[in-house]
Amino acid sequence: MSKKIALFIPCFIDTIYPKVGLATLKILQDLGFEVEYPKAQTCCGQPFFNSGFRDEAKNLAYKFYSIFKDFDYIVAPSASCIAMVRVNYKELLEPKEYEEMASKSYEICEFLYDVVKLDSLDVSFAHSVALHKSCHGLRELELGVSSELALPYNNKVEKLLSLVDGLTLLPMLNADECCGFGGTFSVNENELSVKMGQDKLQHFRDSGAEYLVGYDNSCMMHLASIDKSVKMLHVVEILAGVADETI
Repeated sequence: MSKKIALFIPCFIDTIYPKVGLATLKILQDLGFEVEYPKAQTCCGQPFFNSGFRDEAKNLAYKFYSIFKDFDYIVAPSASCIAMVRVNYKELLEPKEYEEMASKSYEICEFLYDVVKLDSLDVSFAHSVALHKSCHGLRELELGVSSELALPYNNKVEKLLSLVDGLTLLPMLNADECCGFGGTFSVNENELSVKMGQDKLQHFRDSGAEYLVGYDNSCMMHLASIDKSVKMLHVVEILAGVADETI
């Protein structure tokens, strides 16, 4: 029996970066999965949780549970929102409900690497890119941890990008440092947030890459607000073969 996959599209992707959601749907369908988009879905509750509004976050966590509980997998193009489910829902749901949600929620790159075990792609992107290894994916979802990975790839997303024909992955200094967004941190500590973003962008320029790519559009949104001239893409746009259409 085929697995039931639910596509979870976070708020800012739905409203600002819809092409990323469509790219996620495309690559899953191209791989032969039947994907459903539950229309009742809404915010995962991360902004409430991070701001200390636990009751409001709990309400959204239970709404998330009620919407997605009957699916085998929940896949989203957002490491931070999936990290919210996998890490912070432990404080909001009952243990059994938490384990149920945490065990089947995946960021799209993580799903492709760990579940699909993707080892080939029929897509090309003849450009150089540098990867921003954002905090939630790297530290909470452990996208950079795998005993199977050997040099030069110490990151699951890097390994996936290596499957793209014509793509050149260039190293970037301090690629695993925070870009400065941090949700409400960028509002409460605006000057520090901007300075961190400027540092990240300078490292990108120094890399010589044409495109800055990442797996969290919240980071890309923050960096684009500092310098709109930098060309940025979500990793899944490249993996789905639609990056040239997005440019």
